[in-house]
Amino acid sequence: MSDADLTKMEIPTARLVLRRPAAEDIDAIFTVNGDPRACAHNPSDLLGGREDAVRLFHRWDRHWQEHGLGYWTVRRHDSATPLGFCGTKYMDLDGMRVLNLFYRFDPAAWGRGYASEAAGAVVGWVRDRLPGFPIVARVRPGNAASQRVAVRAGLVRCEHLDTAGEDGLDWIYAANLPEQTGTVR
Repeated sequence: MSDADLTKMEIPTARLVLRRPAAEDIDAIFTVNGDPRACAHNPSDLLGGREDAVRLFHRWDRHWQEHGLGYWTVRRHDSATPLGFCGTKYMDLDGMRVLNLFYRFDPAAWGRGYASEAAGAVVGWVRDRLPGFPIVARVRPGNAASQRVAVRAGLVRCEHLDTAGEDGLDWIYAANLPEQTGTVR
């Protein structure tokens, strides 16, 4: 699939539309990732200025270009204003190549189930394209809302894979792990 085809691709849900981020999303990237409340459990992700958002957008865009997947901009069907971002990126975890599920939303959108709806759609999209590929979410022990999103997206807690992250302990939630990890597919 060409980069132009990926740019046009969308994931619709009951209330949301997910699409590949575009340059016009840079301000929303900064709004969400520059809000200390949105990054409270991951303070190293907090952006200091719009130039950081530009760099982050380019990093996300490179991942899309190289892998044909990445983070999506999430908005309601009836609005052009982004609510947040949700998607996957490749990473290594405990010697395994996995897709890390990411979700971060504007605090004004919290509490309405948007993150769960978007995360479920992304996991479904990945499963359709890469059946059986491991998907993980790294969640802080104190972030109960993010833990609920991971579970609602179909991931299960895998304590044996917990690891040190940039901002502290990462609890691992996963789906489609190889049998030797002890997690049911």
